This record gives sequence, structure tokens and C-alpha cells, in this order.
Amino acid sequence: MARVELRNVTKLFGGVRAVDNVNLQTTEGEFLVLLGPSGCGKTTLLRMIAGIEPPTSGDIIINEQIVTHQPPRVRNIAMVFQSYALYPHMTVFKNIAFPLRTRGVAKAAIKEKVAWAAGMFGISSLLDRKPRELSGGERQRVALARAIVREPSVFLLDEPLSNLDAILRASAREELRQFQKRLGVTTVYVTHDQVEAMGLGDRIVVMNKGRVCQIGTPPEIYQWPADTFVATFVGSPPMNLIEQGELLIGFRPETLLPAVFVRDCGEMVTYPFEVTWIEYLGAERLVYGNIGEKCCSRHVVSRLPGNINLAIETGKTYPFTVARQDMRSFDRSTGLLIGRDPV
Repeated sequence: MARVELRNVTKLFGGVRAVDNVNLQTTEGEFLVLLGPSGCGKTTLLRMIAGIEPPTSGDIIINEQIVTHQPPRVRNIAMVFQSYALYPHMTVFKNIAFPLRTRGVAKAAIKEKVAWAAGMFGISSLLDRKPRELSGGERQRVALARAIVREPSVFLLDEPLSNLDAILRASAREELRQFQKRLGVTTVYVTHDQVEAMGLGDRIVVMNKGRVCQIGTPPEIYQWPADTFVATFVGSPPMNLIEQGELLIGFRPETLLPAVFVRDCGEMVTYPFEVTWIEYLGAERLVYGNIGEKCCSRHVVSRLPGNINLAIETGKTYPFTVARQDMRSFDRSTGLLIGRDPV
């Protein structure tokens, strides 16, 4: 196992700061997720860790060794790309064995290691096939097996599940997490999908415009977003934000509930909620509408679990309430979270 550390890492493309003074450090065996919208710098950061892109400034340390200017082959890392990058003319066996052959590993050892990696991902029966004969999920497993067969100290994954359909992506996510736990390999995973980030990561690094907005566990990121970007990027639907003087007050949709269903949870804030649209999703309903007086109403969303059977109609107004302990305050000018105490 190894630790990855970035110290003041910056990457410029012309006058554009793709990565802007990033500092972070993994722990041994950690599953660290880089989360952010397209163009935020997360893939560029991963490529710099891999040695594919040189940083403009700053240091990259792997296992307490500065590797900033070292090529990928000496960093003992393995990377899986979004496209999987399998060789179409090679069989599954040869694809998995390729990194071992380039390192001059003996044939007997290659056969043994390929069998081990293929067995781990349940693709032992596919070793004689070509990539074109595989499903998307099978190609993804081949790419992971090829990466792990080298037994790297750091595993880098660039949106490896994005080409899978929704059902297969969910099962692959579970398999990937279990596999990472078994091996204990330090893993850095790039995604724009918050569900993947929340489900996979020990910690999440939220990025925007090349900068790190927040680093924390999934509950920390969700419950205590560092700024309004994190508050609205993480969570679906995103955190509700309403203006209150010099502040923005935020609360998650699941905390805004019909007053008649809320038990005493300490101090409560009640709003008149005019319903404009209801989205039925089976296990829950998303209720869209406006809170406050008509002269200064704000658009918000409430997430109602399926066990709340209250009849709600569009065009009508109902009292909805939020526990003050579930409200967060942000500076209106900077967007930054103010403290960690309820407003």
C-alpha cells in the first residue's frame, strides 16, 4: 500500500488554470474520490498523479518519494481509463498479460497472475475471447484485471463505469468497492456522478474550476457543505437555498416536510408552501413549489418518502416545516458556510 500526496500542484494550459494550487493527501488503502463537473480539473489531476501530464508547479509524492518528474513506469501505479483502452486484436488473456510481458515477467508467472486476476473479476471463462465479443460490463472487468495484475501500490480510475447502463453500473459499483477492500490498494477515482462518489468514497474531494472546494467523508460533504457550490452540486435534488438578509439559508429537500407529519424535533421553522408541481417516483415524491409570501417567495423542493400519504394538490398552499438544526447558513457574497452550528 502507499500514500499519495499533492503539494501546491498547479497545471496551466496557456492562460487557463486547469488545476489551481491543489493540496491533498490520501491514507494507506483509502478509496479517495475526485468529484466535480466536466472541466473542473479532476481528470487532469489524475493524469498528473499517473505521470501522463507534468504539473506546471508543485510536487507529487507517492509512498514518501517525490515522483513529480518521473515517468509512469517507475511510479508503480495502474490506471483504468473511461474507454478501457483494450487492444482489439488481442484476446482477453493477452490484454491482461500485456503489462507483465512488457516488464519481462516469466511465462509461468504470467499465466499464474492472469488466472488470479481473471478469477477475482469472474472472467476466467472469457480468456480466449476478443474485446468485440464482450459486453460493456465484461470489458470493464478485463480493464480492471489488466490494471490490478501488476499489483500496483496505487490504483487510478477515470470514470470507468460511465459506459455501463444504470443497472449494470450499480452492480459494478458494489463489485468495485468489495474488490478494493479485499486488496487494500490506495485508490483515486474520478467521477462527475455524485451517487458513485457517495457510494464508493471513504472521502470525497469536491472540485470546481480547478480548485478544491471541500475534502471530507460522504456524510460531512452532504450535511455540512463548505460552500453553496458543494451544497447544490452534491444532492439530487440539490440543497434548497433561500435569501435571508446577508445570508443564504440552506436545507436539504428531505428536511422540508408537511407540518402535520413532523414530531417535536426542537425548534422548528414553518413556511407556507405553495405547490406548483409533483413528481411521483415510486418510493418517494418530489414536491416543487414556493415558500414565503407572494411578494418575496422562493422556489424550493421537498422530498417526501412513500410512507407520507398526505394528499397534496398543485395550486394549493400547505404549512411545511424544517428543524432549525437542519438549516445551514452561508455568506451571501462569498457563498462560504458560516460555522458548523445551526442558524
